[in-house]
Amino acid sequence: MNVLRPLTSSPRELSPSYDPWDPITSLRKHGRHVLTSVEFTVTNLCNMRCEHCAVGDSLTSKEGDMLPLKNMLDRLEEVEHLETISITGGEPMFRAGTVDNIIVPLLKYAKERGIRSQINSNLTMPYSRYEKLLPYLDVMHISFNYVNGDDFHEVGFANSGHAVAKEAAYRLYNTMIENSRQLSEDGMLISAETMINYRTHTKLPEIHKLILDMGAKRHEVHPMYNSSFASALPVLSLNEMRTAIHSLLDQRDPEVWMLFGTLPFFACSFLEEDQKLLSRMRAEKNVTLRNDPDGRNRVNVNMFTGDVFVTDFADIAAFGNIDNQKLDDIFIDWQTKHPLNQKVNCYCDAAGCCGPNLLVADMYYPEIDFKTRKAINL
Repeated sequence: MNVLRPLTSSPRELSPSYDPWDPITSLRKHGRHVLTSVEFTVTNLCNMRCEHCAVGDSLTSKEGDMLPLKNMLDRLEEVEHLETISITGGEPMFRAGTVDNIIVPLLKYAKERGIRSQINSNLTMPYSRYEKLLPYLDVMHISFNYVNGDDFHEVGFANSGHAVAKEAAYRLYNTMIENSRQLSEDGMLISAETMINYRTHTKLPEIHKLILDMGAKRHEVHPMYNSSFASALPVLSLNEMRTAIHSLLDQRDPEVWMLFGTLPFFACSFLEEDQKLLSRMRAEKNVTLRNDPDGRNRVNVNMFTGDVFVTDFADIAAFGNIDNQKLDDIFIDWQTKHPLNQKVNCYCDAAGCCGPNLLVADMYYPEIDFKTRKAINL
Protein backbone atom coordinates (compact mmCIF):
# COMPACT_ATOMS: atom_id res chain seq x y z
CA MET A 1 0.00 0.00 0.00
CA ASN A 2 1.37 3.43 -0.93
CA VAL A 3 1.13 5.98 1.84
CA LEU A 4 0.05 9.38 0.56
CA ARG A 5 2.17 11.59 2.81
CA PRO A 6 4.89 9.74 4.70
CA LEU A 7 6.10 11.27 7.93
CA THR A 8 9.31 13.22 7.20
CA SER A 9 9.77 15.04 10.50
CA SER A 10 8.57 14.96 14.07
CA PRO A 11 4.92 16.04 14.25
CA ARG A 12 3.98 19.17 16.13
CA GLU A 13 3.30 18.56 19.80
CA LEU A 14 -0.34 18.54 20.87
CA SER A 15 -0.98 21.56 23.08
CA PRO A 16 -3.55 24.28 23.81
CA SER A 17 -2.26 26.06 20.72
CA TYR A 18 -2.47 22.96 18.51
CA ASP A 19 -5.55 20.73 18.53
CA PRO A 20 -5.94 19.09 15.10
CA TRP A 21 -9.35 17.66 16.02
CA ASP A 22 -10.83 21.17 16.11
CA PRO A 23 -12.46 21.95 12.74
CA ILE A 24 -11.76 25.68 12.99
CA THR A 25 -8.18 25.23 11.76
CA SER A 26 -9.05 23.39 8.56
CA LEU A 27 -12.01 25.69 7.94
CA ARG A 28 -9.77 28.73 8.03
CA LYS A 29 -7.14 26.99 5.92
CA HIS A 30 -9.46 25.75 3.16
CA GLY A 31 -12.27 28.31 3.39
CA ARG A 32 -14.80 25.52 3.89
CA HIS A 33 -15.27 22.41 5.99
CA VAL A 34 -13.28 19.47 4.63
CA LEU A 35 -12.90 15.95 5.94
CA THR A 36 -9.76 15.84 8.10
CA SER A 37 -10.81 13.29 10.74
CA VAL A 38 -12.24 9.77 10.55
CA GLU A 39 -13.53 7.83 13.55
CA PHE A 40 -14.02 4.06 13.58
CA THR A 41 -16.44 2.00 15.64
CA VAL A 42 -14.48 -1.24 16.07
CA THR A 43 -16.74 -3.04 18.55
CA ASN A 44 -20.20 -3.08 20.07
CA LEU A 45 -18.99 -4.99 23.12
CA CYS A 46 -18.31 -3.43 26.49
CA ASN A 47 -17.77 -4.67 30.03
CA MET A 48 -19.65 -1.66 31.44
CA ARG A 49 -23.09 -0.13 30.96
CA CYS A 50 -22.72 3.50 32.03
CA GLU A 51 -25.93 5.39 32.60
CA HIS A 52 -24.79 8.28 30.40
CA CYS A 53 -23.43 6.15 27.52
CA ALA A 54 -24.14 7.87 24.21
CA VAL A 55 -24.03 4.57 22.29
CA GLY A 56 -25.56 2.34 24.94
CA ASP A 57 -28.48 1.22 22.80
CA SER A 58 -26.10 -0.27 20.23
CA LEU A 59 -24.08 -2.36 22.71
CA THR A 60 -24.40 -6.14 22.35
CA SER A 61 -23.25 -9.33 24.05
CA LYS A 62 -21.90 -10.79 20.78
CA GLU A 63 -21.14 -9.35 17.41
CA GLY A 64 -20.58 -10.48 13.87
CA ASP A 65 -17.56 -10.36 11.60
CA MET A 66 -15.81 -7.13 10.84
CA LEU A 67 -15.16 -5.91 7.31
CA PRO A 68 -11.65 -6.58 5.96
CA LEU A 69 -9.27 -3.97 7.32
CA LYS A 70 -7.92 -3.40 3.83
CA ASN A 71 -11.29 -1.99 2.78
CA MET A 72 -10.98 0.72 5.40
CA LEU A 73 -7.32 1.46 4.72
CA ASP A 74 -8.05 1.82 1.01
CA ARG A 75 -10.76 4.37 1.79
CA LEU A 76 -8.42 6.27 4.13
CA GLU A 77 -5.87 6.50 1.32
CA GLU A 78 -8.44 8.45 -0.70
CA VAL A 79 -9.06 11.11 1.99
CA GLU A 80 -7.12 14.07 0.69
CA HIS A 81 -6.80 16.18 3.84
CA LEU A 82 -6.74 13.51 6.56
CA GLU A 83 -5.11 14.73 9.79
CA THR A 84 -6.55 12.59 12.60
CA ILE A 85 -8.19 9.26 13.29
CA SER A 86 -10.15 8.15 16.36
CA ILE A 87 -11.08 4.65 17.51
CA THR A 88 -14.16 4.00 19.59
CA GLY A 89 -16.77 1.38 20.54
CA GLY A 90 -18.11 -0.10 22.84
CA GLU A 91 -14.84 -0.77 24.56
CA PRO A 92 -12.25 -1.03 21.77
CA MET A 93 -9.78 -2.94 23.95
CA PHE A 94 -12.37 -5.53 25.03
CA ARG A 95 -10.98 -8.29 22.83
CA ALA A 96 -7.26 -8.94 22.41
CA GLY A 97 -7.88 -9.94 18.79
CA THR A 98 -9.37 -6.55 18.00
CA VAL A 99 -6.30 -4.88 19.47
CA ASP A 100 -3.86 -7.00 17.46
CA ASN A 101 -5.71 -7.25 14.16
CA ILE A 102 -7.51 -3.91 13.85
CA ILE A 103 -6.38 -1.25 16.32
CA VAL A 104 -2.61 -1.66 16.12
CA PRO A 105 -2.61 -1.78 12.27
CA LEU A 106 -4.79 1.36 12.14
CA LEU A 107 -2.45 3.17 14.52
CA LYS A 108 0.60 2.02 12.55
CA TYR A 109 -1.00 3.39 9.38
CA ALA A 110 -1.62 6.72 11.10
CA LYS A 111 1.96 6.88 12.34
CA GLU A 112 3.37 6.11 8.90
CA ARG A 113 1.16 8.70 7.25
CA GLY A 114 2.00 11.34 9.84
CA ILE A 115 -1.52 11.81 11.20
CA ARG A 116 -2.66 11.97 14.83
CA SER A 117 -4.56 9.21 16.58
CA GLN A 118 -6.88 8.83 19.55
CA ILE A 119 -8.63 5.88 21.17
CA ASN A 120 -11.57 5.95 23.58
CA SER A 121 -11.26 3.38 26.37
CA ASN A 122 -12.44 2.87 29.94
CA LEU A 123 -8.89 1.64 30.78
CA THR A 124 -10.17 -1.40 32.70
CA MET A 125 -8.59 -4.02 30.43
CA PRO A 126 -5.23 -5.76 31.10
CA TYR A 127 -2.27 -3.39 30.87
CA SER A 128 -0.58 -5.60 28.28
CA ARG A 129 -3.19 -4.60 25.71
CA TYR A 130 -2.57 -0.89 26.21
CA GLU A 131 1.19 -1.39 26.20
CA LYS A 132 1.00 -2.42 22.55
CA LEU A 133 -0.27 1.05 21.67
CA LEU A 134 2.61 2.99 23.23
CA PRO A 135 4.74 3.26 20.05
CA TYR A 136 1.86 4.61 17.97
CA LEU A 137 -0.96 6.29 19.89
CA ASP A 138 -1.12 10.05 20.46
CA VAL A 139 -4.10 10.37 22.84
CA MET A 140 -5.71 7.89 25.22
CA HIS A 141 -9.15 9.34 25.88
CA ILE A 142 -11.02 8.11 28.94
CA SER A 143 -14.32 9.03 30.54
CA PHE A 144 -14.01 9.92 34.22
CA ASN A 145 -17.07 11.10 36.15
CA TYR A 146 -16.38 9.79 39.65
CA VAL A 147 -15.06 10.83 43.04
CA ASN A 148 -14.69 7.27 44.38
CA GLY A 149 -15.37 3.60 43.69
CA ASP A 150 -18.96 3.90 44.84
CA ASP A 151 -19.63 6.49 42.12
CA PHE A 152 -17.99 4.20 39.58
CA HIS A 153 -20.13 1.27 40.67
CA GLU A 154 -23.37 3.24 40.58
CA VAL A 155 -22.75 5.09 37.32
CA GLY A 156 -20.76 2.51 35.40
CA PHE A 157 -23.21 -0.36 35.72
CA ALA A 158 -26.53 1.46 35.93
CA ASN A 159 -27.82 -0.20 32.75
CA SER A 160 -26.36 -3.67 33.23
CA GLY A 161 -29.76 -5.29 33.72
CA HIS A 162 -28.37 -7.37 36.57
CA ALA A 163 -26.65 -6.78 39.88
CA VAL A 164 -22.91 -6.12 39.75
CA ALA A 165 -20.99 -6.77 42.94
CA LYS A 166 -19.41 -3.69 44.45
CA GLU A 167 -16.15 -5.60 44.92
CA ALA A 168 -15.99 -6.35 41.18
CA ALA A 169 -16.62 -2.70 40.33
CA TYR A 170 -13.92 -1.57 42.74
CA ARG A 171 -11.40 -3.89 41.08
CA LEU A 172 -12.13 -2.31 37.70
CA TYR A 173 -11.99 1.18 39.20
CA ASN A 174 -8.56 0.51 40.67
CA THR A 175 -7.38 -1.06 37.42
CA MET A 176 -8.45 2.05 35.52
CA ILE A 177 -6.52 4.33 37.86
CA GLU A 178 -3.38 2.19 37.86
CA ASN A 179 -3.45 1.79 34.08
CA SER A 180 -3.78 5.55 33.68
CA ARG A 181 -0.83 6.23 35.97
CA GLN A 182 1.36 3.61 34.34
CA LEU A 183 0.56 4.67 30.79
CA SER A 184 1.26 8.29 31.68
CA GLU A 185 4.59 7.32 33.22
CA ASP A 186 5.38 5.37 30.06
CA GLY A 187 4.83 8.48 27.94
CA MET A 188 1.21 8.28 26.76
CA LEU A 189 -0.94 11.41 26.82
CA ILE A 190 -3.99 10.63 28.96
CA SER A 191 -6.94 12.92 28.30
CA ALA A 192 -9.75 12.39 30.81
CA GLU A 193 -13.21 13.67 29.93
CA THR A 194 -15.82 14.62 32.49
CA MET A 195 -19.42 15.11 31.48
CA ILE A 196 -21.24 17.99 33.09
CA ASN A 197 -24.49 16.38 34.22
CA TYR A 198 -26.84 16.12 37.14
CA ARG A 199 -24.39 13.93 39.05
CA THR A 200 -21.13 15.76 38.41
CA HIS A 201 -21.92 19.47 38.21
CA THR A 202 -21.23 20.10 41.92
CA LYS A 203 -18.20 17.77 42.01
CA LEU A 204 -16.07 19.01 39.11
CA PRO A 205 -13.18 20.42 41.20
CA GLU A 206 -12.90 17.15 43.15
CA ILE A 207 -13.02 15.11 39.95
CA HIS A 208 -10.37 17.40 38.46
CA LYS A 209 -7.98 16.67 41.33
CA LEU A 210 -8.47 12.92 40.97
CA ILE A 211 -7.83 13.14 37.24
CA LEU A 212 -4.51 14.86 37.87
CA ASP A 213 -3.63 12.23 40.48
CA MET A 214 -4.17 9.62 37.75
CA GLY A 215 -1.47 11.23 35.62
CA ALA A 216 -3.76 12.81 33.02
CA LYS A 217 -2.20 15.71 31.15
CA ARG A 218 -5.48 17.06 29.81
CA HIS A 219 -8.93 17.40 31.35
CA GLU A 220 -11.80 17.56 28.88
CA VAL A 221 -15.18 18.87 29.98
CA HIS A 222 -18.34 18.41 27.93
CA PRO A 223 -22.05 18.68 28.66
CA MET A 224 -23.87 15.36 28.79
CA TYR A 225 -25.34 14.41 25.44
CA ASN A 226 -29.07 13.82 25.53
CA SER A 227 -28.67 10.57 23.59
CA SER A 228 -29.17 6.81 23.98
CA PHE A 229 -28.95 5.77 27.66
CA ALA A 230 -28.68 9.43 28.65
CA SER A 231 -31.88 10.50 26.90
CA ALA A 232 -34.04 9.89 29.98
CA LEU A 233 -31.66 11.46 32.51
CA PRO A 234 -32.26 14.91 34.05
CA VAL A 235 -30.94 17.80 31.97
CA LEU A 236 -29.04 20.62 33.66
CA SER A 237 -30.22 24.17 33.26
CA LEU A 238 -27.87 26.58 31.52
CA ASN A 239 -27.45 28.45 34.80
CA GLU A 240 -26.40 25.25 36.60
CA MET A 241 -23.88 24.58 33.85
CA ARG A 242 -22.42 28.10 34.03
CA THR A 243 -22.07 27.82 37.80
CA ALA A 244 -20.33 24.46 37.48
CA ILE A 245 -17.81 25.78 34.96
CA HIS A 246 -17.00 28.85 37.05
CA SER A 247 -16.47 26.64 40.10
CA LEU A 248 -14.12 24.39 38.16
CA LEU A 249 -12.15 27.33 36.79
CA ASP A 250 -11.86 28.75 40.31
CA GLN A 251 -10.23 25.59 41.65
CA ARG A 252 -8.43 23.95 38.72
CA ASP A 253 -4.68 23.61 38.23
CA PRO A 254 -3.86 26.36 35.69
CA GLU A 255 -0.79 24.46 34.48
CA VAL A 256 -2.94 21.66 33.09
CA TRP A 257 -4.62 21.87 29.69
CA MET A 258 -8.37 22.09 30.14
CA LEU A 259 -10.37 21.50 26.99
CA PHE A 260 -14.06 22.42 26.93
CA GLY A 261 -16.12 21.01 24.09
CA THR A 262 -19.67 21.28 22.73
CA LEU A 263 -20.60 23.92 25.32
CA PRO A 264 -24.04 25.54 24.95
CA PHE A 265 -22.62 29.07 25.24
CA PHE A 266 -21.86 31.20 22.22
CA ALA A 267 -20.36 34.60 21.42
CA CYS A 268 -23.62 35.56 19.71
CA SER A 269 -25.60 35.23 22.94
CA PHE A 270 -27.46 38.29 24.22
CA LEU A 271 -27.10 37.13 27.84
CA GLU A 272 -24.56 38.99 29.93
CA GLU A 273 -23.80 35.87 31.97
CA ASP A 274 -22.85 33.99 28.80
CA GLN A 275 -20.55 36.79 27.69
CA LYS A 276 -18.86 36.93 31.11
CA LEU A 277 -18.23 33.19 31.10
CA LEU A 278 -16.83 33.17 27.56
CA SER A 279 -14.62 36.19 28.28
CA ARG A 280 -13.23 34.44 31.33
CA MET A 281 -12.55 31.24 29.42
CA ARG A 282 -10.76 33.11 26.63
CA ALA A 283 -8.52 34.80 29.21
CA GLU A 284 -7.73 31.71 31.30
CA LYS A 285 -4.32 30.08 30.96
CA ASN A 286 -4.32 26.68 29.21
CA VAL A 287 -8.09 26.71 28.60
CA THR A 288 -9.38 25.94 25.12
CA LEU A 289 -12.84 25.66 23.59
CA ARG A 290 -13.02 22.96 20.92
CA ASN A 291 -15.62 23.23 18.20
CA ASP A 292 -17.57 20.03 17.66
CA PRO A 293 -15.78 17.90 15.04
CA ASP A 294 -18.78 15.71 14.22
CA GLY A 295 -20.12 16.59 10.79
CA ARG A 296 -17.72 19.51 10.43
CA ASN A 297 -14.44 17.75 9.80
CA ARG A 298 -15.19 14.22 11.05
CA VAL A 299 -17.31 11.21 10.17
CA ASN A 300 -17.69 7.86 11.91
CA VAL A 301 -17.38 4.54 10.07
CA ASN A 302 -18.96 1.37 11.43
CA MET A 303 -16.35 -1.32 10.80
CA PHE A 304 -18.96 -4.08 10.68
CA THR A 305 -21.36 -2.62 8.12
CA GLY A 306 -19.31 0.08 6.41
CA ASP A 307 -22.06 2.60 7.19
CA VAL A 308 -20.92 6.20 7.62
CA PHE A 309 -22.44 8.43 10.29
CA VAL A 310 -22.01 12.06 11.17
CA THR A 311 -21.29 10.93 14.75
CA ASP A 312 -20.85 7.64 16.57
CA PHE A 313 -24.26 8.26 18.16
CA ALA A 314 -27.24 6.32 16.92
CA ASP A 315 -29.66 9.26 16.72
CA ILE A 316 -28.78 10.31 13.17
CA ALA A 317 -29.14 7.72 10.41
CA ALA A 318 -26.24 6.63 8.22
CA PHE A 319 -25.79 8.71 5.09
CA GLY A 320 -23.35 6.60 3.09
CA ASN A 321 -21.32 3.39 2.97
CA ILE A 322 -17.65 2.79 2.21
CA ASP A 323 -18.58 -0.19 0.02
CA ASN A 324 -19.52 2.05 -2.87
CA GLN A 325 -18.56 5.61 -1.91
CA LYS A 326 -15.42 7.58 -1.13
CA LEU A 327 -15.38 9.21 2.30
CA ASP A 328 -14.68 12.65 0.82
CA ASP A 329 -17.73 12.29 -1.45
CA ILE A 330 -19.95 11.19 1.44
CA PHE A 331 -18.76 14.15 3.49
CA ILE A 332 -19.47 16.61 0.67
CA ASP A 333 -23.00 15.22 0.36
CA TRP A 334 -23.52 15.74 4.09
CA GLN A 335 -22.18 19.28 3.93
CA THR A 336 -24.16 20.39 0.88
CA LYS A 337 -27.36 18.34 0.89
CA HIS A 338 -28.31 16.97 4.29
CA PRO A 339 -31.07 19.05 5.95
CA LEU A 340 -29.76 18.44 9.47
CA ASN A 341 -26.41 19.95 8.58
CA GLN A 342 -28.04 23.03 7.11
CA LYS A 343 -29.72 23.61 10.48
CA VAL A 344 -26.46 24.37 12.30
CA ASN A 345 -23.98 25.01 9.50
CA CYS A 346 -22.90 28.47 10.59
CA TYR A 347 -19.48 30.00 11.17
CA CYS A 348 -18.17 33.12 12.93
CA ASP A 349 -14.49 33.70 12.24
CA ALA A 350 -14.24 36.55 14.74
CA ALA A 351 -15.37 34.24 17.55
CA GLY A 352 -13.58 31.16 16.20
CA CYS A 353 -16.96 29.42 16.36
CA CYS A 354 -18.37 26.76 14.04
CA GLY A 355 -21.87 26.84 15.52
CA PRO A 356 -23.66 24.53 17.93
CA ASN A 357 -23.52 20.77 18.17
CA LEU A 358 -26.78 19.29 16.84
CA LEU A 359 -27.70 17.71 20.18
CA VAL A 360 -26.89 20.89 22.12
CA ALA A 361 -28.97 22.96 19.71
CA ASP A 362 -31.95 20.63 20.12
CA MET A 363 -31.54 20.48 23.89
CA TYR A 364 -31.21 24.18 24.65
CA TYR A 365 -31.97 26.23 21.53
CA PRO A 366 -34.67 24.48 19.47
CA GLU A 367 -36.15 27.78 18.25
CA ILE A 368 -32.92 29.67 17.55
CA ASP A 369 -31.58 30.20 14.03
CA PHE A 370 -27.87 30.63 14.67
CA LYS A 371 -27.25 31.67 11.06
CA THR A 372 -28.97 35.00 11.78
CA ARG A 373 -26.79 35.90 14.79
CA LYS A 374 -23.36 37.49 15.13
CA ALA A 375 -20.78 37.71 17.88
CA ILE A 376 -21.48 40.50 20.35
CA ASN A 377 -18.35 40.86 22.51
CA LEU A 378 -14.89 39.49 21.79
